[in-house]
Amino acid sequence: MYTTIISGPGLKEHLSKDWVVFDCRFNLADTSAGEAAYIAGHIPGAVYLHLDNDLSSKITPESGRHPLPDMGQLVSRLAKAGVSNNSQVIVYDDCGGAMAARAWWLLGCLGHKKVAVLDGGYAAWLNAGGEESQFREPGTEGDLSGQFQPEYILTVDQLQTELSQNSISLVDARGEERFRGEIEPIDPVAGHIPGAVNRPLTDNLDQGVFKSPDRLRAEWQSIIGNLAPSHVVHMCGSGITACHNQLAMTIAGLQGSRIYAGSWSEWIRNPERPVATD
Repeated sequence: MYTTIISGPGLKEHLSKDWVVFDCRFNLADTSAGEAAYIAGHIPGAVYLHLDNDLSSKITPESGRHPLPDMGQLVSRLAKAGVSNNSQVIVYDDCGGAMAARAWWLLGCLGHKKVAVLDGGYAAWLNAGGEESQFREPGTEGDLSGQFQPEYILTVDQLQTELSQNSISLVDARGEERFRGEIEPIDPVAGHIPGAVNRPLTDNLDQGVFKSPDRLRAEWQSIIGNLAPSHVVHMCGSGITACHNQLAMTIAGLQGSRIYAGSWSEWIRNPERPVATD
């Protein structure tokens, strides 16, 4: 059973018709690019999951840029793609797991633990000698009956309460310049939530793959100290790459952290919420 990551050679060796593979490639600047890449070539049998249409819901005036999907609709989508309660699920992208980690996390929110990110993404599959397919083969519908577990996330109100109590460490996965408020290419307000610390998701990787568990553990413990993982909350711009930091902690054996799913793009919807720049 794979619950965090799997290597390209490992997937090539163990991939079977009972496994369900999802292609999660996506480009925030060109929202059709991921599906176009999927059509051009993908892991045989893989089904495409679109970040906006499948792994998020429509933006509202109060939400961030990638609100959580309707969990009932997500369960139906995954089941129609072949996911059953005992399925091994593999998710992949072409950007170090930044997008695939969202699918990994959402499946975890539904109580499905047998899901892993392809370490190194689609390139790792090809480099391992994996075949490339242009076919979209209809699969057999699965019997997934996932139940959303709300303790996996924090709402903005819960986050404000826990910040005021100094009971959590809030970790922001955005790049350093965005965190400091020096640039903001996506959202209308620059900066970060006061009290947050910065751990860019790229720090979890070495040459495009995740660092070793021991190395990740040492680096994360230098950030959170002796704080229990359950008191660590991840955020980013819109709740996508925050999942990458949670995955890295899980690889390191530091399970139990949570996600502020609305993240920065939700936080700044209310001008009364404080903003820090440094």
